Amino acid sequence: MNDDAKETKRSWWQRLTGGLKRTSSALGSAITDLVAKRKLDAETIAEIKDALIRADLGVGTADRIAAALGARRHEAGISADEIKGVVAAEIEKALVPVAHPLAIDPAIKPFVILVAGVNGSGKTTTIGKLAAKFKADGRSVMLAAGDTFRAAAIEQLKIWSERTGATFIARSAGADAAGLVFDAVRAAKEQSVDVLLIDTAGRLQNRTELMEELEKVVRVMKKVDPSAPHAVLLVLDATVGQNALSQVELFRKAVGVTGLVMTKLDGTARGGILVALATKFGVPVHFIGIGEGIDDLSPFSARDFARAVAGID
Repeated sequence: MNDDAKETKRSWWQRLTGGLKRTSSALGSAITDLVAKRKLDAETIAEIKDALIRADLGVGTADRIAAALGARRHEAGISADEIKGVVAAEIEKALVPVAHPLAIDPAIKPFVILVAGVNGSGKTTTIGKLAAKFKADGRSVMLAAGDTFRAAAIEQLKIWSERTGATFIARSAGADAAGLVFDAVRAAKEQSVDVLLIDTAGRLQNRTELMEELEKVVRVMKKVDPSAPHAVLLVLDATVGQNALSQVELFRKAVGVTGLVMTKLDGTARGGILVALATKFGVPVHFIGIGEGIDDLSPFSARDFARAVAGID
């Protein structure tokens, strides 16, 4: 690894640990306080397990960590840092199976990526950041403003297209979203675009008519390309905690989610929810976001995330 790559890695690690500080501090403080008071007995392990559940890591992961700690409970003088090491190792084990990069098949043009999520999850910003990444990789990109409900979303995506140099396709606010997507896939085919990123309107996962409209968008694009979409990304806001579980469940049923992007990890003590999602659904996690900057969306690393959550520097 050259010096520039090392510096980039170090910079991202600093942003990641800084972004997850609220999650790691809540967990680390609980562990340190408990270990300082008494030895690692059954009662201490039970309280550490409670702290893990409060961090939204999920009962299954908390049970595994408690079992791993239980195997070491007779060791004299186990430190808080050693406990954090056990926590990080168990979190990493849970996350490794879902830590997959988003693979763009160059043989498919356009490679259609549908981006979905509830209101305020950060879909449009995520699309802009992904467009910047793909352009930096030398790919041609088109952005389709499928959130036709909000004029502000159309304008926001247009600004991202200008910033990244991506082609932009939109209709007036209130236009039919499925019709816009049909036109976008056809135009991207005609122009031999490498990647087509489609924004969609934010929708509550419990609103049946909105989810049905999303299903319609998928049906209509298949009229142009039966294999599309080639990826369906669900953008999740980490601050919603346990509500993310129902979002994944219902969006998967509606449009067959193929991968997750977790945003706003810097604004919550609930970063552990990603572990609960991995354990329950096994859906690949492609990217995580820990800020508003264009470089604050990064491919997901199980080891880095686990160490950052556990508070290991």
